[in-house]
Amino acid sequence: MGFFDFLKGPDINQGIREYGDAAGAVLLDVRTPQEYQEGHIPGSVNAPLQSLGGEGRLPAGKEVPLFVYCHSGARSRQAAGLLARMGYTNVKNIGGIAAYRGKVEC
Repeated sequence: MGFFDFLKGPDINQGIREYGDAAGAVLLDVRTPQEYQEGHIPGSVNAPLQSLGGEGRLPAGKEVPLFVYCHSGARSRQAAGLLARMGYTNVKNIGGIAAYRGKVEC
């Protein structure tokens, strides 16, 4: 581990692999609806950070694995903290779609 490794954000590509292996997991895109429509990871649910928790897009079970992403990783980090404060016990910030190397759909 190098001196500046702590500055690196989560690896979204690894996060997507973990999401695929987690039974019953939900992939949350916390970007705006417009950003989501411009391109998102297949199977993701749009739950914008600014309205997180108020739209019924979150699972009722607080133990459901949630994998959260945004554009760069900043909003998903905020969302992961908010979800944890809301009582969700299995939340993972996987970073930003800007570093994603897989298929995107509109």
